Amino acid sequence: MKTLKQIFLILMVVSVFSCKETTLEEKIVPETITEIRNDIEKVEPPNWWIGFKNQDVQLLVKHPNIGKATAKISYAGVSLKKSHQADSPNYLFLDVVVSETAKAGKFNIKFQFENDSELLQTYELKSREKSAEDYIGFDSSDAIYLITPDRFANANPNNDEVNGLLQQGIDRADDYARHGGDIQGITDHLDYIEDLGFTAVWPCPVLINDMPRGSYHGYAMTDFYRVDPRFGTLEEYRKLSDKLRSRDMKLIMDQVANHCGLYHWWMEDLPFNDWVNDQENYEENIDNWDWKVTKTSNHRRTTNQDPYASKIDHKEMADGWFVSSMPDLNQRNQFMANYIIQNSIWWVETLGLGGIRQDTYPYPDKAFMSNWAGAIMNEYPNFSIVGEEWSYNPLLIGYWQDGKKNKDGYESNLKSTMDFAMQKHIVDALNEEESWDQGLVKMYEGLANDFAYTSPKGIMAFLDNHDKSRVFTEFNGDVTNTKMALSYLLMLPRIPQIYYGTEILMDDFDNPGDHGLIRTDFPGGWHGDSVNAFTGEGLSVEQKDMQSFLKQVLNYRKTSEAIHNGKTKHFSPENGIYVLARISDSETVVHIINKNESPQELDLSRFEELGLNGKSLKNITSGENKIWNNSLKLNTKGSLILTTKF
Repeated sequence: MKTLKQIFLILMVVSVFSCKETTLEEKIVPETITEIRNDIEKVEPPNWWIGFKNQDVQLLVKHPNIGKATAKISYAGVSLKKSHQADSPNYLFLDVVVSETAKAGKFNIKFQFENDSELLQTYELKSREKSAEDYIGFDSSDAIYLITPDRFANANPNNDEVNGLLQQGIDRADDYARHGGDIQGITDHLDYIEDLGFTAVWPCPVLINDMPRGSYHGYAMTDFYRVDPRFGTLEEYRKLSDKLRSRDMKLIMDQVANHCGLYHWWMEDLPFNDWVNDQENYEENIDNWDWKVTKTSNHRRTTNQDPYASKIDHKEMADGWFVSSMPDLNQRNQFMANYIIQNSIWWVETLGLGGIRQDTYPYPDKAFMSNWAGAIMNEYPNFSIVGEEWSYNPLLIGYWQDGKKNKDGYESNLKSTMDFAMQKHIVDALNEEESWDQGLVKMYEGLANDFAYTSPKGIMAFLDNHDKSRVFTEFNGDVTNTKMALSYLLMLPRIPQIYYGTEILMDDFDNPGDHGLIRTDFPGGWHGDSVNAFTGEGLSVEQKDMQSFLKQVLNYRKTSEAIHNGKTKHFSPENGIYVLARISDSETVVHIINKNESPQELDLSRFEELGLNGKSLKNITSGENKIWNNSLKLNTKGSLILTTKF
């Protein structure tokens, strides 16, 4: 009997605790949203997702005196770990955990004040549209088309001018004014871009630059979560990405972690006393702020690697502002660091991106940049990021690539960097007269530097971009040299990037190197243009020929495994001729550059190790077949691309 009583008591205790557990579970069942409330001025990120490896997300909350409020969240699978007050009373930072049990849905964040007043903000967790593994980045099989959106095509004149913004109107006669190009202008011409043979599109930034001047280029963001309405809407940005993806093409987003625009909304009320670098100097001189009082970067990027660099040199490089109109963000502030990382992930997820191009890569805190790239690649293992290292030294370019065994132990987590060194080698090689140490040997020795790279085919190579003089200008209007440079670029173990208009020989002859002129309007992108490069109307014979040439090479490259992933073999230039081969199990592609004006007979015995003797090869631009025997006749100056694949 005593035993039965004990069993009964045990069962009662278990029952009581079971009820308590059930009650606790019931308390965190998702609340029913009876109304959508947006009492708070700003919450960023504006939404988040379930299912990330990293379950933490930090919300920036901006509202008058919000720092005095107590925040509460009641939603299953979501917990508020900690609230952080900022130096400004108008900010609150919330550390939120989104566990694996959280479901997609909306819930209200409650902000309770001491006087018992309450504010509500509805927040949404979304389901992810595809798995993390399906975010496939760009690689050596891709060819990237770089566009300055304001100068490519104006599909919607109705958004040319937006009331309330600091810079108004368009003026196509002014190289530094807005011209009206937009996101829809890119989307509407995807047929043209795809037909040329490109597989990825990289537009310069389209986030809002609400600046009084120079707002067209996009690199002075004034809100990291808002598309510039003069470029279009978030829906149009998503549509561009979706349309590209439907064509098996990729959208690469141009991002900036180093700086923002001087008129960014937070510059009127900075959250912390160290939110931007040199903040005290800025706040002291805010009423007379200009380049004279700005402590700009010394731009000595080598201080990132230099074992002898002084602390002051590195500090001036990393902490100085890029220019007076671009505040330098302090990534050593952990709240800023979290903000930038989450912003990048938000855009990857929102747009379904195929890659990120990160501006001015060596300028931010380099430990942060490692964490930034690592956080993205941790969530998206097949993704790609390229960083801009504007250096002609391959040692500096290679330093930033993931897997590099750096002497200082630095690990970047960055797949790709930009090959400014190769750009210079190609231009010098084709412009210089041939001699022992001049001319084509610059290309040859430039490619020989690939031993400095962890993965040469992961490096992004180019001939011109939005910051450098047009390559046709660099070749002094020489069409043949431009063709040779482009064909060589597209044969290299690299990820090639070509700037819009290069295919029609756009130039900046009137003022070489001038940024406004480099970013000239693409003919045919505006109603009433007398020349239309999209249709060919009004183009010169040379322009049409270059367009056709590039189209042939790019489209061949699309399916060439030898070019994408093959081994590389090249032979030192002799007599103004340079031979490079790309070799796979199924194909050999041979690229021959001939700088001679008169016909040449190329002795093929020197290239015996390629194993081509007696084989038939096809010229990929003319379709003509050639037998690889004793010699090869080169009738004209230019490039010749031969393949064993028929």
